[in-house]
Amino acid sequence: MDTTRLTTDAYNDYSSTEASPIEENPPGMINSFVPRPRQYERLGEHGSSSTTWLQTLIHLLKGNIGTGLLGLPLAVKNAGIVLGPLSLVVMGIIAVHCMDLLVKCANHICQRTQRQFVDYGDAVMYSMEASTSPWLRDRAAWGRRTVGFFLILTQLGFCCVYFVFLADNIKQVVEAANGTTNNCSSTAAVLLKDSMDSRLYILSFLPFLILMVFIRNLRYLSGFSLLANVAMLGSVVMIYQYICRDIPDPTHLSYAASWRTYPLFFGTAIFAFEGIGVVLPLENKMKIPHQFPVVLYVGMGFVTLLYISMGTLGYLRFGSDIKPSITLNLPNCWFYQSVKLLYSLGIFISFALQFYVAAEIIVPSATSQVGERWVLLVDLSVRAALVCITCVLAILIPRLDLVISLVGSVSSSALALIIPPLLEITTYYSEGLSRWVVAKDVLISLLGFLGFVLGTYVSIWELIVSDSSAGHINATVYAVQ
Repeated sequence: MDTTRLTTDAYNDYSSTEASPIEENPPGMINSFVPRPRQYERLGEHGSSSTTWLQTLIHLLKGNIGTGLLGLPLAVKNAGIVLGPLSLVVMGIIAVHCMDLLVKCANHICQRTQRQFVDYGDAVMYSMEASTSPWLRDRAAWGRRTVGFFLILTQLGFCCVYFVFLADNIKQVVEAANGTTNNCSSTAAVLLKDSMDSRLYILSFLPFLILMVFIRNLRYLSGFSLLANVAMLGSVVMIYQYICRDIPDPTHLSYAASWRTYPLFFGTAIFAFEGIGVVLPLENKMKIPHQFPVVLYVGMGFVTLLYISMGTLGYLRFGSDIKPSITLNLPNCWFYQSVKLLYSLGIFISFALQFYVAAEIIVPSATSQVGERWVLLVDLSVRAALVCITCVLAILIPRLDLVISLVGSVSSSALALIIPPLLEITTYYSEGLSRWVVAKDVLISLLGFLGFVLGTYVSIWELIVSDSSAGHINATVYAVQ
């Protein structure tokens, strides 16, 4: 999911999942692990920097539509053709409710503390400071650190997903190059000659992505961000026009899949829905902030419909042959090969944009320990090291479907499902909170925690099993649908 960051010089929000810069942020000013005093300023009070409801809606859509969308058809397969879409509806409702909770709690904390704005980590910290529990008050700073930790985990996890996505799609394009034609309606089998292992493709992207993250000024990346958005939007449109045609008889598809694969569905779905961090900066920058709840429900309603349609139609179209990314199921003609290349271009550019978030949290901690003459060297070294770490993790986990599910289960579930309901309890409990609201919040957090545990366990188990039984073949025949 791309997440648009809307910031000012006084406020840097890095609570979301993927970056899409609109304005430049001063480098080296972020440290989400250390509570710090700020001068908050509501952007909506300044006409030159505020956004209308339509602009906010567009940013919200951009912030929630990303790589997770392409993995949803396989997620529906892991849940079943009936249970999958129904589960997406339920998860969409819960995810939007948690976003709404975060906004309401943040606004309440702003009124209580006389602050103009708080980000995700601040909201958790200040709510714990005002808690009636001495234990929570003494550990308020750890609330902010916890949010920062899961944010970094999410960001680096998305980097791993990007590495594997690029490798899988470019590998398929290269291996089918000799058999690629202009006839997209042909049903003939295409021989894919194995070029090299996908891990080598992952490694080949490493130096180029390191160079991309060396761009430290978001203003220089904003043009690339627009290019990435256009490329990915065009790709999604072309995917829809293909999967809506010639849908086969769905009666052979399972209504509800095995419980053993359902946790994989959960991880992929929450990976797609985890755009909660974008809501606070978007609400802050609106010209009329009171309109944001309407924008949130309209925008996320559209996102949920998009997710359900892509997941359901993709699974109906390709059935049991559906792959970790639906782009890998497209015909090997040049028109649809261009879809893979366009989306890969968007992902390649987006790597640097969303990597910026984790870098701006980690890099200042490292550069503050050295003298001024070494700051640039340490900055670039830390960035390169972080990219190398994500590359190694991607090589160790070269299964796109499993790495998406693992990232979603481990980090996205915490940010999107577990923390927001607990935040409502800590924020409002001292002021009187009904037992039904407390029960509802506890139930949502338990649901998120259950998905966290089971999704992580099943993803790791599948990785172990698939790795032990993995074998390589020199040529594979894929039937073009």
